[in-house]
Amino acid sequence: MMTRLLNFQPPNEAALLAAVDVIHAGGLVAFPTETVYGLGADALNPGAVRRIFSAKGRPSTNPLIVHIADVIQVKRVAAAWPEAAMKLAAKFWPGPLTIVVPKHDRVPDAVTAGGPTVAVRCPSAPAALALLTAVGVPLAAPSANRSGELSPTTARHVMKSLAGEVELVLDGGPCTGGIESTVIDVSRMTYRLLRPGLVSLEALERILGPIEVPGGNDFDGEAFPSPGMQTRHYAPRTPLELFATHADLDQRLAECTGSRSAVLRLPDSPEAASAMLYEELHRLDAGGCDRVLVVLPPDEPQWLAVRDRLLRAASPA
Repeated sequence: MMTRLLNFQPPNEAALLAAVDVIHAGGLVAFPTETVYGLGADALNPGAVRRIFSAKGRPSTNPLIVHIADVIQVKRVAAAWPEAAMKLAAKFWPGPLTIVVPKHDRVPDAVTAGGPTVAVRCPSAPAALALLTAVGVPLAAPSANRSGELSPTTARHVMKSLAGEVELVLDGGPCTGGIESTVIDVSRMTYRLLRPGLVSLEALERILGPIEVPGGNDFDGEAFPSPGMQTRHYAPRTPLELFATHADLDQRLAECTGSRSAVLRLPDSPEAASAMLYEELHRLDAGGCDRVLVVLPPDEPQWLAVRDRLLRAASPA
């Protein structure tokens, strides 16, 4: 299959119509959001959804996020919309927050990994909203890359990973947020943070009160309630090594004479670190080094999402 790459910055009518045609025909379109590039297909078309899993090499136990144009579309994919979900959507949508709620029967089981809940998000990126509005159906859209690898924040990253596997890539420029959405489960009496992201735990708790943050990973080998919960994920091909302090990193560098080691230096701001993380890892991964070394940011709430991505990327399995 030949993958078309179309300029979508700013969204233009010809590219938009091409994307709508592909999705209505059951095909796959990669498009930019404010977090990372997503790989979109009609969420209510089981055959199209299965193509996402095939193109990415994604395990069937890993569910997909359903993207919608506005909160009115929730009723097409959710069987219930709890008060907690209403409050969160009113505050954070459109934006980088995914809300897990009971799923509607019309949502294919492949979208939810056979589970009883569905993860829903209304993105804020103008290009994503333009596509969702024009296509008129909810889009199942994980990150537009091979499963487990670095998420794409540019169309170039998507083409490198999925050229020949998808019909169309919409180039809307770099994603501003840089890492995936926060995922919160409000389908139970106890609210759970399933994936940290650009919306902080502190911001969520100001709306809902206490939120459980599960420790470790109890879902390996089973269906996950949310994407991004695998032990190893978001990983470059080059081995990634993490250190508690700069002194530890310097000692490792001294031990690596005769080999090529690259150092990833994070900005002091969690927001700036999130925005540059994948782009910088893509660059270092393509640089031919033997390893990438990075000092973990502080174990503090504001750094939760960046630490999560680095720890999963460095995990051996």
